[in-house]
Amino acid sequence: MGGISIVIGFLATAAIIMPFVEEMRDPQFYGFIAGAVIIALTGAVDDIYGLRPRVKLMMQIVVSCIVIYSGTRIDFIMWPELIRFEALSAPITMFWIIGIINAVNLIDGLDGLAAGVSSISALCIMAMCMISGNQPAAVLAAMLAGSCFGFLPRNFNPAEVFMGDIGALFLGYVLAVSSIIGLFKSYALLAVVITAFALALPICDTTFALIRRVVQGKPIMRADRGHLHHRLIDAGISHAKAVVILYAVSLVCGIIAIAIALKDLRAVLVMTVFVIIMALMVFVYKKRT
Repeated sequence: MGGISIVIGFLATAAIIMPFVEEMRDPQFYGFIAGAVIIALTGAVDDIYGLRPRVKLMMQIVVSCIVIYSGTRIDFIMWPELIRFEALSAPITMFWIIGIINAVNLIDGLDGLAAGVSSISALCIMAMCMISGNQPAAVLAAMLAGSCFGFLPRNFNPAEVFMGDIGALFLGYVLAVSSIIGLFKSYALLAVVITAFALALPICDTTFALIRRVVQGKPIMRADRGHLHHRLIDAGISHAKAVVILYAVSLVCGIIAIAIALKDLRAVLVMTVFVIIMALMVFVYKKRT
């Protein structure tokens, strides 16, 4: 339950900042805080007693509904043209929130991985929200990054403190909602692309895990050692180095997202080539070992 420090740090900062940010005193923000408290309590109960996956999923649906009906929704995307979701807005928003919550929970397999990747993603979201002038979302992302940075020194390998589900579920929830408020609202044309890059590592790892389990005929909620961090460890890379490699991947993807937000095509091209080269190097190294 070490993640309770992340929760307390975030909520305490929110209480301090609220009087100074007008947008953080409206029903939308209150709904976000209510959902944050509920998801944190769900994680705490799971850490102490152990909850069935269906119970945790039900609570994730509850917090998603609170967020949606307080006014935070993915209403539309514009890729390649304007598409309004209308009646599908609520289920799409719910799918996004639940998906990111579980994505962060699934990458919490190595010391410092979930906290580090979440802080990098939060910083990227913060930067893009500052570029677009979305102050509330930038503040939320900054608070999350700060909470993670305070936790990481005790959580990096060899860890003294483990976040547990209270931390992993909370991180996923805040990343999901802040990305809706900040990216889907600010970058209509490229929202999907930018958000996908900002949260690339947990999204890709979870997507491949689901596909792998379906193809193999295994229950999608059953844990396995097919995640990227497990594959790095099984390839002979040390715990700490595997985490640093995944930090680097997450950072590069975040920089690509920022470059897209700035519409700097040259930077996007350079970073994309860099990612391809790094992936090829890892593939060749794995083959030789």
